[in-house]
This record gives sequence, C-alpha cells and structure tokens, in this order.
Amino acid sequence: MVLVPAGEFSMGSDKGDDDEQPIHRVFLDSFYIDKFEVTNGRFAKFVEAIQIEPPWGFADKETPVVHSDKPVRWVNWMDAMGYCLWAGKRLPTEAEWEKAARGTDGRIYPWGNDPPTPAHAVFGLKEGADTISVIGNREKGKSPYGVHDMAGNLYEWTLDWYDEGFYNQNPAINPRGPAEGTAKVQRGGSYTNTPYRLRSSFRTKGDPTEHDPNVGFRCAQDVPKQP
Repeated sequence: MVLVPAGEFSMGSDKGDDDEQPIHRVFLDSFYIDKFEVTNGRFAKFVEAIQIEPPWGFADKETPVVHSDKPVRWVNWMDAMGYCLWAGKRLPTEAEWEKAARGTDGRIYPWGNDPPTPAHAVFGLKEGADTISVIGNREKGKSPYGVHDMAGNLYEWTLDWYDEGFYNQNPAINPRGPAEGTAKVQRGGSYTNTPYRLRSSFRTKGDPTEHDPNVGFRCAQDVPKQP
C-alpha cells in the first residue's frame, strides 16, 4: 500500500458530466491505498479461506494460476468488500479514490493532462481473452502517489453509494457517500472505454449485486491514530 498524506484537493470537473460538478475543495485525513488492483492470485486465497462462490473463470484454476498477476474481475461490490474486510482493510471512499488518482494539482488523468496512449493505460479494446493487462506494467500511467492502473484496465468499486447530485451537498471534510442508495460508485474507466471515461473525475455506478467483466477493485486502510 502507499500513503496518501492528509490535506485538501479539488474534487470534480467543470468539463465533465453534470454529476462531476461543481468542483469543490475536500479535506481528507491521511490514508493508505493499494498500489495495485487486487489480483486473481490474491483473491483466490480469499476464496479458498472462506469457501465463497468463486468468480467466473476460477473453476478450472486457469485464471487464478496462469493469470495470477492480472486483476480479478467478475466480482460484485459485496465480494470486493468481503475481501477487503478479510484482509483487514476496506474499500476506498469515492473522494479517497479520486485524490489517490489525481493528486492535489487538479490534473485530468493520473499522469497529468496529456491524453492517454497505450503506454499510459489499457483502453479502447474489444472484449476478449487478452484485454486485461497484468498489474503495474503501465509505468507512465501511475498517479502522483505511485498508484498504478487507476485509469483503464478495470473500473474499480468504491465504498460509497452513488448520488448524481451529491457534490451539491458534499461535506468538505472526509466525505462519505449517501447513507443509502441502489448503486455503488465505480471509478477509473476500463479496457473498453474511450479517454473521456479514463478521467480521474469521471463517475459511474453499478448494482452492488452484479458481476461484470470490466470491474475490479483495490483496498484502502485508515492510518492508525497516534496514542
């Protein structure tokens, strides 16, 4: 995991969709976030430990063994949250995810403001066996904090419920999503998307019970309070 220091950043965009507006200043306490998305290999240990229903493609062991360094997909929000709790962690909030992706200088993408290329991210591909890349092989695409694959490859689940107008009443300090809802926030774009959805401020959502081929996750963790 990497440490994202406490402080303010600008969340949202005035050049994106309505649910990315308005741009607003947010203060976050320091937190840790996984440097890489959770892999098939790591998720397989969770499946074995608690004997849950494995994701699609795990039954023949090819996915968790041959493709152990690729990020796990076909996991719904509940699977992702379960893994994080099993590992002593949690999913990142939407605000934490965005800060970890773009830093504090208002950049559009994790690497800056230049449009993505295949050296930055996995995007613009059609569905197929070789669409997902192993973790950490897009060095040019990492965020200011050294976090990899926060644009493209797979969408990522966050902790928060989705609310289209949440930014109009978003708390300025350590915001958490609405108390309830019907969909959870996903961030980061995926291998099928155009650069527009790879922007760090782009918001989308998914049914927390659904399993999709282009959605994965990474974990976050609070920084222990000093005694």
